Amino acid sequence: MKITSLGNVHQLSFMPRVFPVNCYLIEEQNELTLIDCALPFSAKGIMKAAAAVDKPITRIALTHAHGDHIGALDELKRQLPEAQVYVSARDARLLRGDRSLDANEPQQAIRGGVPKPGAIRTAPDHLLQEGDRVGSLHVIASPGHTPGSISFWLPESGVLIAGDAIQLRGGIAVSGKVVPMFPFPAMATWSKEQAVASAERLLLLAPSVLAVGHGSMLRNPQQPISSAIAAARQALRS
Repeated sequence: MKITSLGNVHQLSFMPRVFPVNCYLIEEQNELTLIDCALPFSAKGIMKAAAAVDKPITRIALTHAHGDHIGALDELKRQLPEAQVYVSARDARLLRGDRSLDANEPQQAIRGGVPKPGAIRTAPDHLLQEGDRVGSLHVIASPGHTPGSISFWLPESGVLIAGDAIQLRGGIAVSGKVVPMFPFPAMATWSKEQAVASAERLLLLAPSVLAVGHGSMLRNPQQPISSAIAAARQALRS
């Protein structure tokens, strides 16, 4: 596990050289919010990192319900029974293994590592919508990779934690745009059209740091995000 810290944001990267899977610890005054739960074996590393910061994890917030973001959820909840679990109202269904689509959604199959029904024992405590808060984090709806994908925004520092709405491993790309060096987020994307629209909304936040599920954190990301959006739009037209 590799730890990279920028202010109160700590990126924990598992298998960083092979298949980087990131989660994040956000320091509040007296506690920590964990964003995503990485892989099933990641609980030990996450707990060790929290111990090094010397603050308790009181919140577990999920960007979406794919297996590489919820892998250690049940074990962490077992070790942290008082921690509150947050997920978008839409992806709470995926967490339960429900891949059904709403009538007003693009009728494209939900892809990626969605758990089988009943595989995840942990039930969320809070169902999130656009504009909600999780500690100091602002919830930004960013569907596309999954129907209920969300991002977390820290306006005071300009840090945007975008889950798989954008990838940085192998080169920056909007979810759904294949990067030959790391094609897996694209392969797991539900709606490329919604992913591009979400990336355009995220760009309007003018983040100073972009943090995602796969790849190192990126400072001054606005021009790279803009270029990635243009490339994704061109790929859609093609």
